[in-house]
Amino acid sequence: MKTSRLAIAVCPLFFALTAVSAQTPPTDATLTANPVFQKSCAKCHGKTAEGHYFGGPSLISEKTSATSADGLRNIITNGKGRMPKYASKLTAEEIDTLVKQIRSSKSKP
Repeated sequence: MKTSRLAIAVCPLFFALTAVSAQTPPTDATLTANPVFQKSCAKCHGKTAEGHYFGGPSLISEKTSATSADGLRNIITNGKGRMPKYASKLTAEEIDTLVKQIRSSKSKP
């Protein structure tokens, strides 16, 4: 009886941890493969992160990847121009992952 109660108590915790880890992409994943990018950024910056004519700029340009990590983090967190702030929409870990992925992205030759 005690074993089944323990199993019932532990299972929801296991499933919650599994769900959280499934939503957090590894930092070595590409920017466009990141589900956070697809959900929150692709609408304005394009599914390939190359930007839209009237939307957000390219995130794979040399200028963007040369921007400091603190600068990118500030823009994502607090917004800039038409870019909305994501401080209350994304976790600090999600923002840090996006910053790392943007800085490591390269434009197409």
